[in-house]
Amino acid sequence: MALDIYDPAFVKTVFDRCSDRYITFSYVCSMGFTERWRKQCVAALALSGDGPKTGYDLMAGTGEVWPHLLASFPEVERIFAVDISSGMHRRAMERLHSMRADRVSFVEDDVLASDLPESSADFVISTFGLKTFNLGQQRELARLTARVLKPGGRFAYIEASDPKGWFLRWPYLLHLKVVLPLIERLVLRGAQDFAMIGTYASNFRDSGAFTAMLRDEGLDAEFRKAFFGCATLACGTKPT
Repeated sequence: MALDIYDPAFVKTVFDRCSDRYITFSYVCSMGFTERWRKQCVAALALSGDGPKTGYDLMAGTGEVWPHLLASFPEVERIFAVDISSGMHRRAMERLHSMRADRVSFVEDDVLASDLPESSADFVISTFGLKTFNLGQQRELARLTARVLKPGGRFAYIEASDPKGWFLRWPYLLHLKVVLPLIERLVLRGAQDFAMIGTYASNFRDSGAFTAMLRDEGLDAEFRKAFFGCATLACGTKPT
């Protein structure tokens, strides 16, 4: 039987195993761009500032977007962080963001199987989680986004992407597919979990298809590129 790398149980295992080293590996091997892109995703969320806000960080991982989100939008009263990986949650809460526990609640669950209430969120944000979903799962995620947002609610997703048309595309793909696995084998001596993250990223292409799915669900969705398309965003609002 062929291995299904998008099966939720497989995804959970990959991220549980690599959770202790995820923050350092991600930052170093992206040369700091992941942090810049998280800030761009938060900026694209563009919350209005008219009263307290509650929302979801989907596929929240180690919670690295929370400082940017809370600094940019002080009106954010509560973040519900949803992630399938208990290892990533432990890393987030014990070593990175324990001081923000009063404003962050964690939901350990497969987001597509979770029972998030309808019209319960002023915003939905997600940074670098889209790549772990195939196209069918992305459509479910678009449906969930439309369901949980309140009218006028905002959303922003960002993901590492294939920068087609950029003259440095091939070195970038070489970095994802060859350099990162080599670093893991020689330096980290891991179970090829970070190489798996590279596989997800190269399979993903870009956020264009997901943006179209969000529009199909009645959302006003915009597709944007970051750094020549090395990352792409799907962002917008739910009409009132």
